[in-house]
Amino acid sequence: MDSRLRRNGGFPLAILQAQVADIERGYRSILTANVAAHLAVLLLLHINGGIHWASALWFAFSMAAIIFREISLSRIRRAGLHISDPSRCLSILALGAFLHGMIWAGLPLAIADFEPLGQHTPIMMIMGGMATGSIVRQFGYTPLALAYAVPILLSQLLSLAHHGGSSDLIVGACLAILMIVFIRRSLWAERIFVNSQIARHEATTLADSLTRANSDILRQNTRLEALANRDTLTGLSNRMFFHGRLTGDIARAAVLSEAVALLIFDVERFQAINDTLGHSAGDALLREIGARLEALIGDGSLIARLGGDEFAVIVSGNDAIERARAHANRVIEASRTPIGWGQHRAIIGLSVGLATYPDHAGTAEELLICADMALYEAKRGDRRKPGEFDPELRLNADRKRRIEQDLCAAIDSGAVGAWFQPQLDLATRRITGFEALVRWQHPQLGFIAPPDIVNAAQAMHLSERLTARIAADACVLARQLPDFGLKNASVALNVSPREFALYSVADMLEKVTADHGVWPSALEIEITEEAILDPALADAQLKRLEEAGYKLAVDDFGMGHSSLAYLISLKVDRLKIDRSFVKDVARCETNQKLVTAMVSLGHSLDLDIVVEGVETNEDAAVLARLGCTVAQGYLFARPMPPRALATWIAEHQTTAIKRKRKTGHLSVA
Repeated sequence: MDSRLRRNGGFPLAILQAQVADIERGYRSILTANVAAHLAVLLLLHINGGIHWASALWFAFSMAAIIFREISLSRIRRAGLHISDPSRCLSILALGAFLHGMIWAGLPLAIADFEPLGQHTPIMMIMGGMATGSIVRQFGYTPLALAYAVPILLSQLLSLAHHGGSSDLIVGACLAILMIVFIRRSLWAERIFVNSQIARHEATTLADSLTRANSDILRQNTRLEALANRDTLTGLSNRMFFHGRLTGDIARAAVLSEAVALLIFDVERFQAINDTLGHSAGDALLREIGARLEALIGDGSLIARLGGDEFAVIVSGNDAIERARAHANRVIEASRTPIGWGQHRAIIGLSVGLATYPDHAGTAEELLICADMALYEAKRGDRRKPGEFDPELRLNADRKRRIEQDLCAAIDSGAVGAWFQPQLDLATRRITGFEALVRWQHPQLGFIAPPDIVNAAQAMHLSERLTARIAADACVLARQLPDFGLKNASVALNVSPREFALYSVADMLEKVTADHGVWPSALEIEITEEAILDPALADAQLKRLEEAGYKLAVDDFGMGHSSLAYLISLKVDRLKIDRSFVKDVARCETNQKLVTAMVSLGHSLDLDIVVEGVETNEDAAVLARLGCTVAQGYLFARPMPPRALATWIAEHQTTAIKRKRKTGHLSVA
């Protein structure tokens, strides 16, 4: 690894080396200045009354400190610590500076009857000058400058405070302020120095990176025809060479402010060809597709086979995006022409995704991800048109990943829970039950749609925990209903048909109802029709639920999955007619006929009928006339959190009582 990129301490190694170099540049001049300052102090002491033994001892220690600092620097350079271990080097130099600063700080103690603002004022000025000079000169590494200067300044402050005169105190206060300013200025100067070195380091690294990228491009071009860079089946570039070329083209485009376009092609129904005609036929087809791509794309763009039935084209240079779109349209148009391979001939469709640098991505890996997203979207939509990357695709993918990442904690914390939508008797408007619906208000993403929650739970293997969470909330409401005067009302719980294959729904519900002390008859299990169609998944568990006493309902009835045999064999209590038949039923004669037929079927099997999605009084009146008994929808109430449910029930019952007094026949319980 490049030494400039290794870290030592808090900064990259190169920054620490720069700090040592900055100290070295003025180190000996600073030591020389210290020698001169010490001699000046001795001269002043001699002029003011002579040099005593304490002053001489102080001078000896000072010279020893200077010699120690000089020897330390020489040994550091001989050992190469300024290159190999600059952090240790800085510590040694800072220690020497601290010792020297402490010796300077002891000068007032070595002078008898020291008068900071009297005869020894010149010495105070020399001490202050040495401290100030250190801070001003050593701006690249603050700890060294402060280790030297702070003891000196503190010594001056203590001397002024000890002398105690008003002038001393005023000067001391000014000196304290000056010391704070010096320290802040020193820290600021070091930040400026470090930031400039980091910018220089990054600029050098970027230049090296571009140089390496350019070298990689040159090396890859010289090996273009080498076998190691070729796909052995089609003769096109292989995946390894493709990645190197894409990285190089993006690096070049960054320097020249150009664009790079990436096309990803996928062969439709290729697996079916492999399965029915054999792998040899599939290989022959891939060779023909590779040859067709080479014939259609003749502008020097790189064509590669990434693996399996996936091909890629890198388009760079002038008008890269427009050329890539033209390539994509030309390939899709050509794919409508029959292609022959071996003894076979057929029309083989190709789907294509397009993404561009820098509009959609900043690196090769990101660009490949964006092109794959565009390809997937193209396969979901109109396969006759290229799919171009839309930033919304990445936002959706990131949102899906965030939902999956946060779901477990949301279930545990109760952020994911049940809201409840009332079910009412169409004739009397009496409350007959509630349906528990999963809800999640994500703190950053906002409202999460129930299908997104269910899909995330399945992807993260959290389906059982999610359904158990909703079942627990349903049990809490079921226990409260008698207190609301609704002892005969039930709570419906949706169970996805996929859950029967993932875990034992019956075992989970048995545990949840037991934990909450709720009779199974207080809950209604709503199963979508497709679950009933697969005996291997649903039969045994539905029988267990039936025998345990749970009410069973078939949700989304009429969508074409139900089998009459299963409706008869299972003790289903209710059929829920899908909202698609309910919407605008008052104005749609066809929907009225379909609802009538489903109601007749339900009545013939002695099943209650529930209609969902009722939004207008006109639709409610028509549904009641057609024989529907129970309904839910926005006309009556939207789904609401448990805390709002009690208020709604009370208001509804009050309204119902008033209506009963007028009509004489409405019941609220």
